Amino acid sequence: MHEMAICESIRGIVEEEAARQAFSKVDRVCLEIGRLSGVEVEALKFGFDVVMRGSPAENARLEIVETPGRAWCMPCGQSITVAARYEPCPVCGSHQLQVTGGEELKIRELEVS
Repeated sequence: MHEMAICESIRGIVEEEAARQAFSKVDRVCLEIGRLSGVEVEALKFGFDVVMRGSPAENARLEIVETPGRAWCMPCGQSITVAARYEPCPVCGSHQLQVTGGEELKIRELEVS
């Protein structure tokens, strides 16, 4: 389950920022997760509380903003929304798509006190 490793990376970032910016408690962590990132959101939510124990983000509220998958269709030139990789273009049916968005996994905000 790579979601636990993601949570551990988030914890590391939170601890580094707490030391750098001199805060001791994180009240909310807002993550931006793209639909095509390969992250299982429910598994991430499950692991978050466990991994954050003993860190500044212990008991922090986890907020997740999911972004849609976006792609550009090479044959028809349309920018489209896709729910999963390897879907055909809904305009022309082509599978020649270049992903342009939805692969994100980043900390969007930390609310601290």
